Amino acid sequence: MLLSPTASEHVHSPRNAGAFEGATHVGSGGVPGDGPYVTLWLLVEGQTIRRAGYACNGCPSSIAAASMAAQIATGRTLAQIALLDACDLLLLLGGLPEGKEFYAELAVQAIRNAAPIEKL
Repeated sequence: MLLSPTASEHVHSPRNAGAFEGATHVGSGGVPGDGPYVTLWLLVEGQTIRRAGYACNGCPSSIAAASMAAQIATGRTLAQIALLDACDLLLLLGGLPEGKEFYAELAVQAIRNAAPIEKL
C-alpha cells in the first residue's frame, strides 16, 4: 500500500515540524538517537495545547504520523488529547502502509509521555 492522500499530504507539507522556543511540555515515543522515534513539544496554557511541534526519525510514515499528531493536538485540552489512540490516528491519516502502523503508536506514546519541561 502506498501512502493515503492524507498521509502523503503530511509528508510533502508537514505541519509544525521542529522544536520551538517556549514549549512547556515534551514527550517521546521510541528512543531518540536509537531507531525510530517521535518527539512532540507542546505549549500548554491552562489545560489547552496552544502549539505543538515534532521531530521524528524513520520513513515517510513517521513524518505523517508525527505531523498529524501535532496538528490534532493543537487547540485541544490535555484531557481530550489523552483519549487519542493509534487507531484514531490511523483513521485520520487514512491508514499507513502495512508494517508501518507502529509509527501511529509512537506518536500517541509521545503525546501520552508529554510532561512539563523542568525550568532550570
